[in-house]
Amino acid sequence: MSDKVIVSTKTETGNFFEDFSLGQSLVHATPRTVTEGDVSLYTALYGARFVVNSSDDFASTLGLPGAPVDDLLAFHIVFGKTVADISLNAVANLGYAECRFLTRLYPGDTVSTTSEVIGLKENSNGKTGVVYVRSTGTNQIGEKVIEYVRWVMVRKRDESAPAPDASVPELATEVSPETLTVPEGLDFSDYDPVLGGSRYLWDDYEVGECIDHVDGMTVEESDHMTATRLYQNTAKVHFNQFTESKGRFGRRLMYGGHIISLARCLSFNGLSNAAFVAAINGGRHVAPTFAGDTVFAWSKILACAKIDGHDDVGALRVQTTAVKDQPCGEFPGKLEDGKYHDQVVLDLDYWVLMPRRAQ
Repeated sequence: MSDKVIVSTKTETGNFFEDFSLGQSLVHATPRTVTEGDVSLYTALYGARFVVNSSDDFASTLGLPGAPVDDLLAFHIVFGKTVADISLNAVANLGYAECRFLTRLYPGDTVSTTSEVIGLKENSNGKTGVVYVRSTGTNQIGEKVIEYVRWVMVRKRDESAPAPDASVPELATEVSPETLTVPEGLDFSDYDPVLGGSRYLWDDYEVGECIDHVDGMTVEESDHMTATRLYQNTAKVHFNQFTESKGRFGRRLMYGGHIISLARCLSFNGLSNAAFVAAINGGRHVAPTFAGDTVFAWSKILACAKIDGHDDVGALRVQTTAVKDQPCGEFPGKLEDGKYHDQVVLDLDYWVLMPRRAQ
């Protein structure tokens, strides 16, 4: 047996900022078949209670083939596919825009994801840069499931590498309600609000209304790590305490999507009939979150829109703010100077679909 050591080059180190180019297309490994086990684990992690995702029988009364996969579980799976190529060497995921939920997933569907680099901008410190990508998840028959833009701060491999010409895409500040997609076959005419969890339907909400979702949930280290593994998100900052103990926070950083799902599930108390997430207009991870933090949330109704051709369905534009270690009875959010309250960790602007009262 030879004692010679041959150093392999087969392992991947992920892309650094200088590895990206404008217009670059990325096909992400690996396709993922979504199972009922995934749905059960998602429920165990967040306590999701929205009835359309919980009951096949209930969903069938609405014209659906069964209970669809929770929209945010679908989003995280699509997102998770992109991490190894886009954000394995990320410092932070910064925001989202132009996210539309186009086709609902059901257990047994298989999801694949591709991305296109639509913007690049090196930061002034010369150590990192921001990469803008448009990612698309498709099912096994090629239908678009989710399409969204995100931007992420990525480390440079070589700080002396020349910066690309700055190119920042112009992004819409909102997804137009006229472009929202109602799930195929959906008919809310026989929707039972008692089983949905609240008597309040689309007609009962008004612009400017602020809802304290009251409940809080403390996140354990095992919670956010299990969730991130569920999505096959391999970002180093979420898992490697050996490395992160030497970093700027001294500990593992929670995946921002974990907070999005927590906030959505907490919003059930006050928005329980918000059956589907139809689009994300924009989102910002305002501050990092760590194990041991207790997350609370509140929401503000920004707009109410009717859906052409669907008298039984209405859309609410909702801004949900997640806050750590502080109840939300006083609605902590953005301050007059444009900065956020110290405890705010997430600012998410999105559209939900909700049943309307019979006309």
